[in-house]
Amino acid sequence: MLYELREYTAVPGRLPRLIQRFNDVTVELFRKHGMDLVFLSRTDFGEDSKNEIVYVLRFSSYDEVERCWAAFFADPQWQAAAAASEADGPLVASVRRRLLTSAEFPGSP
Repeated sequence: MLYELREYTAVPGRLPRLIQRFNDVTVELFRKHGMDLVFLSRTDFGEDSKNEIVYVLRFSSYDEVERCWAAFFADPQWQAAAAASEADGPLVASVRRRLLTSAEFPGSP
């Protein structure tokens, strides 16, 4: 099992719009493209608190990661939503992305 951890730092002042895009479009498209959303949150304390969204997706293989993301970004609904939500400028200043595996830790939850 692979877990993809993604951290999005919003452009200052744009976090509410980014949250709205996740709630209105992104989460639905994750489901549509077979992406298993394990966790989604706004950072409440610590570095980038109040200006960051963090989420985790679960995948069965690296091939599934590539296939799902390719389908997601090619989806006309995503392309339209991204363009509309960024008509006044970008929402995301930076993205940190990591693929994690617990394969070497069989006793982990």
